[in-house]
Amino acid sequence: MTPRGSRVLLDTHTFLWWLDGDRRLTKKPRGIIADATTVVFVSAATAWEITKKHRLGKLPGAAAVAADVIACVRSQGFTPLAITLDHGQRAGMLPGPHRDPFDRMLIAQAQADRLAVVSNEEIFDSYGVTRLW
Repeated sequence: MTPRGSRVLLDTHTFLWWLDGDRRLTKKPRGIIADATTVVFVSAATAWEITKKHRLGKLPGAAAVAADVIACVRSQGFTPLAITLDHGQRAGMLPGPHRDPFDRMLIAQAQADRLAVVSNEEIFDSYGVTRLW
């Protein structure tokens, strides 16, 4: 588990699985998110990804979330994380072949703001961020 008072950034699938109570969100990440001392951030990139993929028909089950991401974030007591110019520059400068713009933004935000990322995606490991799963 993480130290009490940790600061974490949820990957998009983690956020959606948390909201849905999905069993793919295993015990360790569920415990990290549920810990009252953990500050949980949800990126503006996650809002963008959810709404874009829902609009394209790739997340048909996320209609309620896509309709009001802000309310979903607030209802869980999570903290919205805006995208800054620094985040944008970092994301654009990240090396490597990983092309997912949403993941690249989350990586940049985690690096800049010293956040651990709660994700099952191992690609985050190659960018020097702490990944919790």
